[in-house]
Amino acid sequence: MKLPRVSGILLHPTCLPGPHGSGDLGASAFHFVDWLVGARQSLWQILPLGGIGPGNSPYMSSSAFAGNILLIDLHELQQRGWLEAADLTPDAAFSDTSLNFAAVVPWRRARLEKAAQRFGQVASRQDQTDLARFQHDHADWLDDYSLFMALADAHDWHDWCDWPVPLARRDPAALQQARVQHAAAVAFWTFCQWCFFRQWLALKAYANQRGIKIVGDIPIFIAAQSAEVWARQALFELDAQGRALVVAGVPPDYFSATGQRWGNPLYRWAAHAQDNYAWWVQRIRRCFELVDWVRIDHFRGFVDYWEIPATEPTAMHGQWRLGPGAALFEAIQTSLGDLPIIAEDLGLITPEVVALRQQLNLPGMAILHFAFDGMTPFNHHNAYLPHNVQANTVIYTGTHDNNTTQGWWASLPAQERRNVQAYLGLDDANAPLHWPVHWHLIRAACASVADTAIHPLQDVLGLGADCRMNLPGVGLGYWQWRFTWAQVQPVHAERLAEFCQLYGRCA
Repeated sequence: MKLPRVSGILLHPTCLPGPHGSGDLGASAFHFVDWLVGARQSLWQILPLGGIGPGNSPYMSSSAFAGNILLIDLHELQQRGWLEAADLTPDAAFSDTSLNFAAVVPWRRARLEKAAQRFGQVASRQDQTDLARFQHDHADWLDDYSLFMALADAHDWHDWCDWPVPLARRDPAALQQARVQHAAAVAFWTFCQWCFFRQWLALKAYANQRGIKIVGDIPIFIAAQSAEVWARQALFELDAQGRALVVAGVPPDYFSATGQRWGNPLYRWAAHAQDNYAWWVQRIRRCFELVDWVRIDHFRGFVDYWEIPATEPTAMHGQWRLGPGAALFEAIQTSLGDLPIIAEDLGLITPEVVALRQQLNLPGMAILHFAFDGMTPFNHHNAYLPHNVQANTVIYTGTHDNNTTQGWWASLPAQERRNVQAYLGLDDANAPLHWPVHWHLIRAACASVADTAIHPLQDVLGLGADCRMNLPGVGLGYWQWRFTWAQVQPVHAERLAEFCQLYGRCA
């Protein structure tokens, strides 16, 4: 599907301001939509909406379908009478500029548990009906998810393959007994998902009504400790006990000399093909209920993927295996039609990957931080340079995996810095417009022929390396950044609006 000539901002909702330790779906999220409108933006790109996993990563969620309960707006629950005002007093460990997961997770969980208990006591008939309808409409994933989360809590989050064998192997009698034994916990997780979906869909409707579309994100692989791997074991490369035989990752690359060992179990693609990729069709359908466009992470993995023996500690020793190719996307298109999907085609890309993306007519991605990489001397053939970018592309200064533009600029070798200065028309004082370098890169993205330009908010605000969202291959210390409204000045929206007007990106 051809994308319109527009621009937008990359910002995960956890980064939003708010009093409860993490950005959420409350007032700041609606205010951010209003800010996007004022900046003449058309898109709000987010990271995966699922719960966090190891290292607090949203790319390792306990479910491919459920929402992150940390994003639930507690003020709304208090307004409905399910929390008291005193429950919303922030913890002293909370920070306006960083998400302290160790403090936020238990604090929010305790308040959600109280709200669920209170809901059971005072819920109106309408709310009870709405919850029951939600359970019915989402039963294809919600039943397994709620039971999985209840059992995971009951077993101290040990891997599900270490649970008692009848539960690990999903014996029907054992599952029924567990639903009775853990009924209160199952009801809690169901309640939380109802709250998340209600609030998220209200925010999405508000954004859509104001001309803002949401760009979601689907990780190609899912976490081993997830409801879907437990519920659909035959679809994954697992041994008889449910342990991964091989895991996902990428070989050594720009980000890591030893590669990235993600650790996700790999798909048993032959099993997916046997039922015409029904699980993937369901996943894409559910995702498009929450967002307007979707970026599919690691598109290369659909052509071929790096298979690492589960016993290997790094990603250095593995092998390339063939993915499902066009067959998967043809099944999705047959069931769901032509969808606005962005293919994340970064990294070591082969001609076969390019051919599949072009066959499917999916826009790829271009990263300006990579446009000047290793250019000694200047390489005007680099595919990410603005004059080489194709129209059917989403162009970024950087993504959540990159440094901020200011951090990138500060760390550039002298020759690459000179290349950037020559290409963008800068001198040491960032002449001729006397802007910091991040504005020149954003301007170059907006001026390019790429149909869509998306800018991380950190780059709009001109923030340094301490504000980057993630560092691939590093398991701890990231996904924490937050901003405050005091950092957002009128010039930020004004300049973005000017670029949209100048370069024809106003929807």
